[in-house]
Amino acid sequence: MMARAEKFVEVDNAEAIITRIEHKSRKIESLLKQNKPVEALKTALEGSPPMTRDERCKSANWIVVHRALMAIKDIEGMFSSLDPEYYDILMKYLYRGLSTGDRPTCDQCLRIHEKLTERAGLGCILRSLADTVNTV
Repeated sequence: MMARAEKFVEVDNAEAIITRIEHKSRKIESLLKQNKPVEALKTALEGSPPMTRDERCKSANWIVVHRALMAIKDIEGMFSSLDPEYYDILMKYLYRGLSTGDRPTCDQCLRIHEKLTERAGLGCILRSLADTVNTV
């Protein structure tokens, strides 16, 4: 258990993580203005979840991922460009989105979840639910 705990940064470093997330947010906004939603989503998912238990960091990162998720219009097209390495973390964020209870967010997450499950299989769901270390 001790080895796992070492992966997480201390609360003192939360401000540094927030700064990185803010930088990521500006990059995502720029990509969205250039009509590159899949690139924005990839950028949002990179380095996610932040290796911290600090809820401020997790919430800030969720806001960034949510912004990119909601910009996706062509879900099939998204999967033709999204590398499989992103599937498990994407699934975690879809479940976070579903937990909000916000209708537009839930609708989008369900649409993406359906296609992600078709593409990645049930193992993706199981891995995202079983991983209690890398929470989003």
